[in-house]
Amino acid sequence: MSIYSDEYERMTGMPAPKQAEQLDRLFDEISQKHLLPPKGQQAADCGFVAHTFNDRKINPAIYAYYDWVLSNEFNVDEISELPANIIGHEFVCANIFATDWPQPVTVNPWQIKDILQMKVATGKAVIIENNGVFIWLLHRHPTWPLILQSGNDFNATYLKVMKALAGEIKLAYLGDLDTSGIRIADQLTTYLGNEGFQNLAVIQSPSQVAQWLAGYGKAADSGRIHRGAELHNQSWKEESYLLMVNQQFVEQEQLIDSYETLIPEWLGQA
Repeated sequence: MSIYSDEYERMTGMPAPKQAEQLDRLFDEISQKHLLPPKGQQAADCGFVAHTFNDRKINPAIYAYYDWVLSNEFNVDEISELPANIIGHEFVCANIFATDWPQPVTVNPWQIKDILQMKVATGKAVIIENNGVFIWLLHRHPTWPLILQSGNDFNATYLKVMKALAGEIKLAYLGDLDTSGIRIADQLTTYLGNEGFQNLAVIQSPSQVAQWLAGYGKAADSGRIHRGAELHNQSWKEESYLLMVNQQFVEQEQLIDSYETLIPEWLGQA
């Protein structure tokens, strides 16, 4: 028996799984704060199928034991392991950093440290919620400094880079005018807090939203406009109220012509 399986049995009153001791080396590495390989490699090194620590259905007893030890014997936030995911765990931008790399630039978890050591090439940037709008605007205006929000994808790489940028440059947010879009904007604003004293609604202001609703608004059902999670930022609260009162929504794709006037004006490129 090991100290980990002993503690597991003492605290849970259940016997440790037969293969529990195969995880001792991994747990020792964690206790010594060593950098770990991705989870699949960890499982293989312990003698298990690669997905054992990611999918409880592969080996339920070992998964439960592994999860219990991590949660009860270690501070999970301090466990250092290389991420295996690249797709869906990236930051995408254009014309933000001083580099001759082809645009747009995609930053994965391993590139964060290096990208943040680069000089910033702009004093302002516009965050675009939707992939298609981002790439279309970049195609039409190759020099614009743009950041892709990519819907509600608040992955760790995106958040780390955004936190760093918010202290250096001014940011504006543009997204769908529906409940989900406003919630995403509010989440980002709340995360950034007072970094750079940001007003992300500087272009998509309540008064501008009122104009867009009047000119482009479509009748909404409960799927597009509804009472969602509590909002924190006053501008986004006002915009959510406008959507509820009018029972209308506007998609980003409808606003390209307007963006092509407002964005360069804010960037100072008009």
